[in-house]
Amino acid sequence: MNMNTPDPSPDPKPTRVDIRRLSAGQLAQLGVAQIAYVKPIVVDGDPAFAIYAADGTPMAVAPEREVALAAIRQHDMVPLSLH
Repeated sequence: MNMNTPDPSPDPKPTRVDIRRLSAGQLAQLGVAQIAYVKPIVVDGDPAFAIYAADGTPMAVAPEREVALAAIRQHDMVPLSLH
């Protein structure tokens, strides 16, 4: 192998995207597999915490905030809070 010959297939440059120009659907897909949101809710008169995917899909309900956060982390996702 000649080390002086340039690589015929250079790595492609990363694509730059202006997030200000993404559609609502594209924004909804950002982080959908990595981010989950926790929102306080009331279930049968008792406080609880809903877990939603980044696109707003309901995933689970936990009785306590810390349980919701732990469940998200256990699934290798990043928890964020909604107020």
